[in-house]
Amino acid sequence: MTRWFFGASVWALIVVTLAPAQGADPLSHRDDLNTTDRAKAASVLVLPNDFSKAELFEPMAGGAGTSKKRINRDAFSHSNSNLTFEEEQTFKVGNGLFKKMWASSPSSTLASDGLGPLYNARSCQGCHLKDGRGRPPRPGEEAVSLFLRLSIPPQTAAHLAALETKELLSIPEPTYGGQFQAFAVPGLPAEGRFDISYQDIIVSLKGEEDVVLKKPVYALRDLGYGDMHPGTLISPRVAPPMIGLGLLQAIHAGDIEALADPHDLDGDGISGKVSYVRDPNTGDLVIGRFGWKASNPTIRSQTAGAFSGDIGIGSPDKPAPWGDCTEAQQNCREMPHGDQEHLGPTEAPDPVLDLVTFYSENLAVPLRRNVDSPEVLRGKQLFHDVGCASCHRPKYVTSRHAENPAHRFQLIWPYTDLLLHDMGEDLADGRPVGDATGREWQTPPLWGIGLTETVNDHTRFMHDGRAQSLLEAVLWHGGEAAMARDKVTNMEPADRKALIAFLESL
Repeated sequence: MTRWFFGASVWALIVVTLAPAQGADPLSHRDDLNTTDRAKAASVLVLPNDFSKAELFEPMAGGAGTSKKRINRDAFSHSNSNLTFEEEQTFKVGNGLFKKMWASSPSSTLASDGLGPLYNARSCQGCHLKDGRGRPPRPGEEAVSLFLRLSIPPQTAAHLAALETKELLSIPEPTYGGQFQAFAVPGLPAEGRFDISYQDIIVSLKGEEDVVLKKPVYALRDLGYGDMHPGTLISPRVAPPMIGLGLLQAIHAGDIEALADPHDLDGDGISGKVSYVRDPNTGDLVIGRFGWKASNPTIRSQTAGAFSGDIGIGSPDKPAPWGDCTEAQQNCREMPHGDQEHLGPTEAPDPVLDLVTFYSENLAVPLRRNVDSPEVLRGKQLFHDVGCASCHRPKYVTSRHAENPAHRFQLIWPYTDLLLHDMGEDLADGRPVGDATGREWQTPPLWGIGLTETVNDHTRFMHDGRAQSLLEAVLWHGGEAAMARDKVTNMEPADRKALIAFLESL
C-alpha cells in the first residue's frame, strides 16, 4: 500500500508495507477530495502512537505557508510563505490599513476620519498588538486589548424569535449596546470605565507548591449614559492572536462536524458541539469559526464587526457610521461621521475591508521549534495521554475548495476542534451567545502559543487573560476538561515540566 505525506509544498511519496485499510472511509464527508486525495489525507491525520521522534512535517505548523523567518517580536506579522508576488503586495497594503490610526470627524485626513464616536481602539493593531494576543490592563493603564461584551436575557416574544431564528445571537443592552466602549471622540462622554479585582483560588500540585489562581471580578463605574438594565450580562474578552486564520477558515466543514459529539455518545466525557450562525451574505446557517464563542463564520464578518464595534468605523458589511451607538444614545448618532461620497459609500469602503480581510487571512504561522527535543516529545505524549488532544485536535488537511489557492490542501497543525465545550463554573461568564451557553467556549488554537512572551511581552492566557502562565491556563480548565486537568495536577513535577515544554514549542 502507498502512503502519502504533505510536505512544505508538495506531497512526498513514501512507500511502506501496511495491512489493507479496514472499515468505512473516515473522510467520506470530504466532497472536495477524490479517492486518492482522501487516502493521502487520511494517512497523515492518524494520531501518533510513537512519541520517540517528531512526526513528518510537524515543524510546518501552517503547511506550505509556514514562516521560517527569525523568531523575534515580528514572529506573528509575516505573510504566508506561499503567496504570489501580487498577493504579497496586497498583504502589505492590508498591513498598512490594519495599522492605520483613525481620527474623529471632521478631519483634514479625509480618508482616515470617522473614528467612533464611541470606541475601544483607534486601529486594528491597537488591540492586536504585533498581530498577537491581548491582555488585561496593568496597574495605571486603560484597558485597550481587553473589552466587555454586553447583553441582556430576552425580554419579549420578538427577542425570543430573533434568538430562535439566529437573526440575533444575543440581545444588546438597551442603552449601551453589545459592547462597552471606554473611549469617545471630543464632545461626547465615553460609556464608562471598569475596575478588576481578584479572588484567590488555591490549586494543589503533586510534588510542588500550591498555585494561586486569580479569578477576575469586573465592576463598572462612571457610566456616561445612565444605569444599565438590571439583568445585564457582562463578558470580558481579550484580543486573540491573528496567525493562521485563513487556514482555519479553509478547514472543511465536514471535518469540524465529524468531531462534534454534543450528547457524548462515545462516553469519553467530551461533548463538543458546533456553533451555527447566519451567513451575513446569504442568510444560510453555517459554522461559526471565529471569536471566543465561535459567533462569526468568516474572517470578513469578524473584521467588519471589529471595525464597527471596536473602532466605530462603518464598512460595506456594517455600514452604520456610528458603530455601536444605540438609539438611546441619540447625541452619539448625531455626531459628525466620516462617510464621504467621493471616497465611497461608507467610512471604510471597499477595497479597505477587502484588504484588511486579506491581510488577516494570510498572517503566517511560525515554524515549530524543538520538535525533536526528548522533553518536548515526552510532553507531547502526555498531552495525548491525559486527553488534551480530544479538544485541541492537532491537525487537519484543508479543503481543496478554499477560496485562496495558498490555503488549499495543506496539512496544518492548529490544535483546535473549533467546537464549543463546557469549561466549568470557574470559567463561566453566564452569558449565552447563539449556540454557546454561559459555560461554553470555543477551543482556541494553540499554534504560536509558546511565542506569546516573545511577541507581546506577557504570558496572559484564556478568554480574559486571567491565566498568568501556560500552567495556570491548564489549571483553569474545568467542566469537560476537568479530568484532564486533574491528571496534570497529579503528575510528577518532571512530567508537568515536559508538558509545558511541549506547549512552549507550539
